[in-house]
Amino acid sequence: MRRFVLGIALIASLLLAACASPAASPASTDGEDVAAGLSGSISITGSTTVQPLAEKMAEDFMAKNPDVEIEVTGGGSSVGVKAAAQGTADIGNASREIKPEELAEFPNLKVHVIARDGIAIAVHPDTAVSGLTVEQVRDIFSGKITNWNEVGGADAAIIVVSREEGSGTRDAFQEMVMGDALITENAILQQSNGALRTTVANTPNSIAYLSFGYLDESVKVLPLGGVEATEENASNGTYPVVRPLNMLTNGEPQGVVKAFLDFVLGPEGQAIVRAEGYIPVK
Repeated sequence: MRRFVLGIALIASLLLAACASPAASPASTDGEDVAAGLSGSISITGSTTVQPLAEKMAEDFMAKNPDVEIEVTGGGSSVGVKAAAQGTADIGNASREIKPEELAEFPNLKVHVIARDGIAIAVHPDTAVSGLTVEQVRDIFSGKITNWNEVGGADAAIIVVSREEGSGTRDAFQEMVMGDALITENAILQQSNGALRTTVANTPNSIAYLSFGYLDESVKVLPLGGVEATEENASNGTYPVVRPLNMLTNGEPQGVVKAFLDFVLGPEGQAIVRAEGYIPVK
C-alpha cells in the first residue's frame, strides 16, 4: 500500500511540473510569420508619388493580416513630413530628401528610405525632339527657352507643365535640375504625377517632369544629357535625376507600424517596389 501511494504522488508531481512548463513559442519552433496575429490601424499620408506604392503594400499587408486596417491618403510631401512629425498620421510619405530645417524643427523625425525613383522628362508623343541636356531643360522650365525650334524641334511654343508648390517631385526637380533658377509662372500646375501625365499626353507641344513610376506609352520620354531614363541607368548612377522615396515616423516605429515597415523593407515589399517601376533599396 505504501508503494502504491508513493507511485500516485510521483505521477501527480510529474503532471504538475508538465503543466507549469511554458509552451514553446511558435515563432521559435516552426518559423511562422512573426507578424501573425497582428491587429490595429495605421494612417499614412503625404506624397502622391509614394501613395500608389503605399496603397499596394498596404493591400498585400492587410491580406496577410486581416485584423489590421491601413488608410493611405495623398496631400504632398510637405504634408507627409508635418503629419508624421506632429503625430496626426502614423506614417508620412515624402518623395524627396528631408530638408535640414525640417529635421531641426522635428528632431524626433525618423526617415525610412523605402525606394528610389528617377524623374524623367516627358513630352507629348508628337514632339519632334530626340533628347535634351540638363541645361536645356532648366532653360525651358525657367522660361528662357520658349520655342521648340530653339532645341531642334518644330516652330511651336513650348507649354510647360509642373507640379504645385509643396510637391516632393517639384522640390526634387528644383534641387537637382533647376538650381537657383525658378520654374516659370506661365507653367500649368497639376496636383499629381497622374495629372501631369494626362496633361502632357493630351496637350501638343507640352513638357513635364514625371516620376519613373508613372511612365507609360501615352507620353514620349526624352533622354537627358544623352542618357535614357531607365531603371538600370538610375540604379548605376548614370541617369542624373534620382531621388529617395521615404516613409517617416515620429520616433522609432513600434508595434503594428514597425511590422508594416519591416514588410515594406523586406523581400515582399521590395518586390512590390520593383513591380511598380521604382528602384528597390534592398
